[in-house]
Amino acid sequence: MNVTLRQLQAFVAVADTGSFTLAAERLFVTQSALSALIKELEQSLGLRLFDRSTRRLRLSATGAELYPQIDKILHDLGGVISEVGNLKELQRGSVRVAVPQLLACTLLPGLMAQFRERHPGVHLRLVDCAVESVMARVFSGEVDIGVGPEREANSDIAAAQLFRLPFMVVLPPGHALARRRRLRWDDLSGQPLITLQGQFTELLLSDVGEAARGLNKEAFTQVTFMTTALALVRAGLGITLCVPYARALVEQHGLVMRPIGTPVVERSFWAFTRRGRSLSPAAQKFLHFLHERLQQPEAFR
Repeated sequence: MNVTLRQLQAFVAVADTGSFTLAAERLFVTQSALSALIKELEQSLGLRLFDRSTRRLRLSATGAELYPQIDKILHDLGGVISEVGNLKELQRGSVRVAVPQLLACTLLPGLMAQFRERHPGVHLRLVDCAVESVMARVFSGEVDIGVGPEREANSDIAAAQLFRLPFMVVLPPGHALARRRRLRWDDLSGQPLITLQGQFTELLLSDVGEAARGLNKEAFTQVTFMTTALALVRAGLGITLCVPYARALVEQHGLVMRPIGTPVVERSFWAFTRRGRSLSPAAQKFLHFLHERLQQPEAFR
């Protein structure tokens, strides 16, 4: 049995109008083309759908029984097509994004608000988590997109760089080093340094290289979250390092940031997606928005 959508539409149109002429006008086809569609449908089904006479056209008993079912199929299909259009035009949709805690409380909310202004019908869900679990959330399918610092991705994760930013030193405003406009790594020698656990400290020391030899690595205080590090700095228990997108949070803690160089150490931040799985139109649009917006320096002010 080879029944086409066009044949079903022709059947419903004739049943609704009671006329081949009016049904042909509704479907924007010739009357002969419409008659051919009905004939093909009846042949495919092996049933007579209409009783025809010289004076009137009406549904056969079988046609009357089939009509509500076929009409419902076309109505449901129309709803599906309309929903596809809504998703494609971003009238509806959802995007789930996993980000580390610091990004979740600084950079991402503002970007989400800007995207929401453009596409109010799209629901954005932010999943804040530890840095090391961002890619795991993407791999498990819990989220569509992960955003975080560069990490070694496996063959199931696709990664695309979003932006790069230099490290800065965070200090209390009354700290002796806060009087300087720019610091060197040597200036941190002997200072109690608060860093993050995991790859943060390992990568930092690797990138700083010889300039880090004066740092007392055994005296580092390592914590899980940057908010904890900032609270410790505010309490006068040391200094820390972070990137400029956290400026608003740093200032909320009453602290100041100073650039540090020789060498300048930058961190790259990436978008992670599941390789081999296509994103929804909404997720694709949000990812494109992130790439576009994060190329602009004012995004980090």
